[in-house]
Amino acid sequence: MTTTPQRTPAALDTATRTRPSRAAARALTGEDPALRGAYRVCRRVTRVHDPAIYALVQLMPAVLRPACWALLAAASVLDDLADEPDVEPAERAARVEAWTGALQQDLAAGASTDPIRYALVDTAGRWRLDLTSLQGAMARTRADAHGLRFADWAAWRAWCNKEIVPWVDQVRHLFEQAGAPMTLRLDRQADYEHFVDGAQLTDVLTDLSTDLAQGLLLLPQEALEPFPGAEGDLLQGRWSPPVAALITELTALARQRVTRPAMTRGMHPGAGIVLDTAASLMRAQLDAIDAAGPTLLTRPPRLSLVARARVLAPARLRSSMAWSLTPLTMPGAPRPAVTANLPSPAARDSGLRPPPPHPSGARPPQIAADRMPTHVAVIMDGNGRWAEQRGLSRSEGHRAGTAAAHDIVYGALEIGLRHLTLYAFSTENWKRNTEEVTAILAGLQKELDEDPFRDLDVRHRWSGRPDGLPEELVQALVRLERRTSNRTALTLTACINYGGRHEMTQTAAALLQAAREGDVDPRLLSEADFARHLPHPDMPDVDLLWRPGDEQRTSNFLPWHAAYAELYFTPGHWPDMDRRDLWQAITEYGRRQRRHGAVPAPLTSPEKHHSPPSCPT
Repeated sequence: MTTTPQRTPAALDTATRTRPSRAAARALTGEDPALRGAYRVCRRVTRVHDPAIYALVQLMPAVLRPACWALLAAASVLDDLADEPDVEPAERAARVEAWTGALQQDLAAGASTDPIRYALVDTAGRWRLDLTSLQGAMARTRADAHGLRFADWAAWRAWCNKEIVPWVDQVRHLFEQAGAPMTLRLDRQADYEHFVDGAQLTDVLTDLSTDLAQGLLLLPQEALEPFPGAEGDLLQGRWSPPVAALITELTALARQRVTRPAMTRGMHPGAGIVLDTAASLMRAQLDAIDAAGPTLLTRPPRLSLVARARVLAPARLRSSMAWSLTPLTMPGAPRPAVTANLPSPAARDSGLRPPPPHPSGARPPQIAADRMPTHVAVIMDGNGRWAEQRGLSRSEGHRAGTAAAHDIVYGALEIGLRHLTLYAFSTENWKRNTEEVTAILAGLQKELDEDPFRDLDVRHRWSGRPDGLPEELVQALVRLERRTSNRTALTLTACINYGGRHEMTQTAAALLQAAREGDVDPRLLSEADFARHLPHPDMPDVDLLWRPGDEQRTSNFLPWHAAYAELYFTPGHWPDMDRRDLWQAITEYGRRQRRHGAVPAPLTSPEKHHSPPSCPT
């Protein structure tokens, strides 16, 4: 979706050309005139493509601005290629593909003849950006070239997250590298998600005339259905009472979404000012949308210079003061950027490999397709007892348990399991002695730093509470989740500082907040509503819950998801387990008849087998 190019008024443009940003650019690029020119191009593209975003970048520290221009200019170019008028969708998608493929080559070479890609390559190397996290956003941009349709708000929000969040994460990484982290509190996750929704909805309403001219209506059917006739009128460019009512409701919804005062609490004041100013600019833009009336269908509404200055002038003063009190880290010389898995078809999976074979040469059993579980959850029990039986410290037991977990993941990939959830650290584990808890957390941090599954097709997720965990560990978990979000073979969820009752309580609190905001009707509340507000609403129910260690209880683990799980308890401590034990558990699952209160279905004939998907090579 393209934001209509707008020229920033001359007075505002002059005011935002600050001496520190030029000095920072010179300091970063040294004597390379081509690189300085590349960053100037990125700055100009950002200013023309979206003046409001450009103004927000000017509220950031001068040392960060060139990198932000490079990221935003790249996003703008891809957006324009996907939305290029008078070009067939297939050709637009091919142009996006060609640009991202060239970026892959440029990142490997460390330079580019294209100024925007050159600046992005330099930014990625200088600020240690992992551009693999942009894979989904770039792939989504290719899909946008073919047009978009959304059945409901859930599908629309999924698009928003894949479209926007990866680019925002790169900017957050810049703040972190500069020593002023834009820390997002996990207990404010709903606020951040609503803010993204509101920002994207504001953008959709602003660009309504541009999109309609291309036959696009980027609103979900769920939003259109209460206003019969509005969809047809919009596609025909007619302003009608249903259209007016729809726009009024959507602007009110967007205004509610972007107004999240609690979102910036506990954040660095400079970063908080940037987000608060973004919210204020969007509310002003929504006022302009409300005031546009029928002209909304013929041209994008623009903020007046006065309205823009009313928001930006005080923000500049406050941000200047906030950053003047903050010592920032300048980036070093560029290093090779992380480039694996950028979305060129030839390169997309080039960094992935199959799991290593078991030393014994054991291969997974053949399991009938309807006997294969989708989701296996494991309570990794007995690390400490395993160590004590061998005269070792409990910490050694946890290290051995980590090695066992690696082999279980390899076995899950080999047999084609889609979801594996491991109970790594419970909220009750804090009761253990400080030395053991410290060792467990240090082991988890080491595991994240080394990332043993980096080259495997594993999507990582974390479920649990941030309270009490080291901030570095929390941020590492979030980064890993974002970086692997587009992998598809196995979803590996680590439950760290997790408690099932707390998860249920937090879900109830989220439902209560949704009811207050009118998103759900308490009188019509269903199990589906509850599941939709769980921390990971797309996590499937657990089919098989396995606990080694000779204990037979579920220990507050996944109470909602495991309500109908088959329970499988085995002797032997966790460090003694390997992938063959996982395969045995799955084989045992396949022998059971799952009734769920109904008459059991006949067993599948033995010749119908499940074949594990082939691993990328």
